[in-house]
Amino acid sequence: MDAFTRKEWRIIRRCRTPEKVHRFLRSLPYNWERGGDTLRSFRQVIRRGTAQCLEAALVAAVILEQHGSPPLVVSFESKDGIDHVIYVFRRHGRWGSVARSRDAGLHGRRPVFRTIRELVWSYFDPYVDFTGRITGYQLVDLRALGRYDWRFSANNMWKVEKFLLDIPHRRLRSSNARYKRLHERFKEYRRRDPTGPVVEIYSNRDTWMPLD
Repeated sequence: MDAFTRKEWRIIRRCRTPEKVHRFLRSLPYNWERGGDTLRSFRQVIRRGTAQCLEAALVAAVILEQHGSPPLVVSFESKDGIDHVIYVFRRHGRWGSVARSRDAGLHGRRPVFRTIRELVWSYFDPYVDFTGRITGYQLVDLRALGRYDWRFSANNMWKVEKFLLDIPHRRLRSSNARYKRLHERFKEYRRRDPTGPVVEIYSNRDTWMPLD
């Protein structure tokens, strides 16, 4: 507790559940990194008030660690190299997630999944855009980084990104026919709506954390 500022501790006390952390992260503008790539710690996200996907996963890990949950994240690999990271938690034996993304379908999930693979699979359809396709995933305990300061550092923490890129990922098998159907569906949707959030074409929206 002594390591946190008053502002940080107020947020931690207010966000006692993954759902509350999800709402807090949704209230922050997305970090589009227009001034250059960033990988900010929990402290820097709170100070600057924006977050991209990995930054949001780290914020969720720090906040919920203070409420007794382990700092677990899942790293996704994509065929186009645009990977994704989510914070994951377990409740009553089921897995859920807290996440932030540029894409509506890649935010958090309710704790309804029996395994990490089932949770990851819930992201497969929304991950398919013009270039994306999940090819692998891995569950990671951030405490494996040892004494490295991913909670409070004032600097960009590229070691965290490298750590997640370098760990072996489990292959996520999927059919090419399914991928092609999803790819065509996405392209058709974008022809009709070039800029809006892609939501209505997905069938598993009841498992998503609320988007509003």
